[in-house]
Amino acid sequence: MSAGERKKMTCAEFQEVLPYIFESGGDPAEMEHLKTCPICSDLVQDLRYIADQAKLLLPLRDPSPQVWDNIQHSLEREGLVRPQAKAQSAGKKKVAEVIGNREQGTGNR
Repeated sequence: MSAGERKKMTCAEFQEVLPYIFESGGDPAEMEHLKTCPICSDLVQDLRYIADQAKLLLPLRDPSPQVWDNIQHSLEREGLVRPQAKAQSAGKKKVAEVIGNREQGTGNR
């Protein structure tokens, strides 16, 4: 092999760095392998499809406050947590709502 020639990447080498390729986009050698190898190209296409479909499985909205209240009451009834004062519970709900809105990028509603 001359100084100007590069060793071609193998499928095993490509698949070893595949997680990093998804994060960073890959380097020229990795992109060259992806363009010329139908096996790895199909693999990447399948993984992208799976990732896109998995995003659809996530709930679009949080459960209603009633769901959280029912969980809290069940845990209290079963003795797994101590009963909370209504005001304390309402305050925690408001904090959780504000935090949830910030994480979703919606701000205060």
